Amino acid sequence: MVSGKEFIVDPAILDFENPVADLEEIRKYNPQRFEMEQLTGIAYIDTENVICVGYKDVTEDEVWVRGHMPGVPLMPGVFMCEAAAQVCSFVTQKYDLLGAEMVGLGGIEEVRFRGPVVPGDRLIIACKMTKVRRGRIIVCRFQGIVGNTIVVDGGIKGIPLPLDAGTRIK
Repeated sequence: MVSGKEFIVDPAILDFENPVADLEEIRKYNPQRFEMEQLTGIAYIDTENVICVGYKDVTEDEVWVRGHMPGVPLMPGVFMCEAAAQVCSFVTQKYDLLGAEMVGLGGIEEVRFRGPVVPGDRLIIACKMTKVRRGRIIVCRFQGIVGNTIVVDGGIKGIPLPLDAGTRIK
């Protein structure tokens, strides 16, 4: 744990042997596929406090391992933030909090990278919803944890996107 930082959810209470959502369940709510899928499962959901914990089992087969950095593979921060966005999107869509067809990344704030994530690690991503304006925006705090150490934390905003947003780009 980082000095002065409390866990959103204590990793010791998480049961990775019995996830509340596997990859197939995640795919019902999140549109990312192939190299952009950054979650292995969802380990915990607290609907009362709108807290969700997902995880990514980082393997040697990740798209970034070969080139970031050769001989010292470090998970890029953008992939850590994408994993957090996918946890936030999952809980938002599963419980229809935003009232949107799809959740898009609206911004990231105050992100701090505090430690490395490497192949063989399990990156645990805890997100806590701090604001919901249905039809407008969701705001979450997130933490990425490896073992008992916070390796990344920050804020994330999600905005509504129509399902045809990608087809309009030419």
